[in-house]
Amino acid sequence: MSHGSVAAVLDRYHLVEALRAARLPQSPISPVLRQKAGPKGRWAFFLLLAAGLLYAFASLYADILGSGAQLRFGLPLLVLGTALLIALGFEFINGFHDTANAVATVIYTNALPPNAAVLLSGLCNFLGVLLSSGTVAFAIVALLPVDLMLQISSGAGLAMIFALLIAAILWNLGTWWLGLPVSSSHTLIGSIVGVGLAHGLMDGYVDASGGDWQQLLKVGYALLLSPLVGFVGAALLLLALSLGLRNRNQALFREPQGRTPPPWWIRGLLILTCSGVSFAHGSNDGQKGIGLIMLILIGTVPLSFALDRAQPQAQTQQFIVLAQAGEQALRRVAAGPTPAEPRQVLIDYQRSEQVGPELLPALAALLASLSSELQRYGSLAAVPQEAVLALHNDLYLSAQTIRLLDHQQQRFDVETWSRLQALRVEGEAAIRFIPLWVKVTVAFALGLGTLVGWRRIVATVGEGIGKTRMTYAQGAAAQLVAMLTIGAADGYGLPVSTTHVLSSGVAGTMVANGSGLQWTTIRNLLLAWVLTLPAAIGLAAGLYWLFIWLL
Repeated sequence: MSHGSVAAVLDRYHLVEALRAARLPQSPISPVLRQKAGPKGRWAFFLLLAAGLLYAFASLYADILGSGAQLRFGLPLLVLGTALLIALGFEFINGFHDTANAVATVIYTNALPPNAAVLLSGLCNFLGVLLSSGTVAFAIVALLPVDLMLQISSGAGLAMIFALLIAAILWNLGTWWLGLPVSSSHTLIGSIVGVGLAHGLMDGYVDASGGDWQQLLKVGYALLLSPLVGFVGAALLLLALSLGLRNRNQALFREPQGRTPPPWWIRGLLILTCSGVSFAHGSNDGQKGIGLIMLILIGTVPLSFALDRAQPQAQTQQFIVLAQAGEQALRRVAAGPTPAEPRQVLIDYQRSEQVGPELLPALAALLASLSSELQRYGSLAAVPQEAVLALHNDLYLSAQTIRLLDHQQQRFDVETWSRLQALRVEGEAAIRFIPLWVKVTVAFALGLGTLVGWRRIVATVGEGIGKTRMTYAQGAAAQLVAMLTIGAADGYGLPVSTTHVLSSGVAGTMVANGSGLQWTTIRNLLLAWVLTLPAAIGLAAGLYWLFIWLL
């Protein structure tokens, strides 16, 4: 069988499966869903895939050589390459589940032909990832157990990375195969909780996350509330449009006929919101892949990526001044003997969150060690290879301790509190940096995933949620609310699901329009949302235990 025949069979299979999941008759269907990729499109896809991988590994090679690290062929290089490919695979699959939602309404309503819509979405995703702040990426990392993060280059660290990635990919692929739309955000966070739980049990303490509880609750609220915001917001917006425009433009409230595009102004709004959702998705969901890749790079090539060695010397000197001032302030607040193992005291605090008499003296001792070490080197660029990872760990531990003290609202005087917060910001700046090529590569992976999965998502969103097919006005309302919700979440550093927000928005418009919902699809959506977290937790915990045993 030729390559073109295989592709045609796969396209037909995906279309039939999507319609089956939507419980709609296979005929008539929207003409846009019958459109197939030609040979040129398939060749362009594989060329882009090859170019993206070549760019990623060439940039990685250049960064490693530029840092002075020795690149040795063998098991470490194989582990690095495999982990990067799996992380990019996660982002590619994320494109199946989430990114294609951004183009679903604009394609289904004929505002843009599929090829143009996918290319526009890919470009906006690229820009969203490229211009992202990195806040969400490091918010995800902050959920991991601190003591495990300090072992990132050990067997336990590698077990953590591979357990996270493989658990998330297995659940995403499994649910995609069954036609269940799930959230990559839920899957990843469930995997993080699973690793933290397994690590705590194996290490002799029970902890549901082992990481930053406040951050975990913050993320959980965002994932639970964002679908409600999408549902209610889109329903209200459609009602407002109906009250203001139904008498003037009845076409807005009818389902698309053939390939007829909507009126010019609603078409412009759909294209604008498609661009906005794609940009917001790239700036939010893309950062999760960035965080995972930075974990891999820090764990496998610490000399190149554990510290921002391009940081100006003046900024390092500023950190030294702040560390010395912070140490003196802590000594005044809590005078007491320095514990024999200050780092262990701080690690125990991350687990128990109980403030003991040794805590502040231990933090002061760690700050004194940091300022002394950095004074000896002068700048991050001068830190020798053997000291890079230890310095990274000390900076990370001090920043996480200050953050947790702040969350617990410990009572410091204004001067001490200000110095500690400034110190935390400067310390995080030294270890929280993202190379440009990482952002570009993640953007490529998201965009290429969209190219593969758009047809199935369009069928579900356009024809599977409501009992009637989506109208132009419904598409515009759901898309606009999704763009604003995801953009707001990115501004607050909260990871949310594009799938949940947009599909909830479409469901809200169906209720507001009086169309009714297809409860089979809604049941599948709710089932996937309920099962994703426990399934991801169980998969990641089991895989972590297995990899620890193997490594």
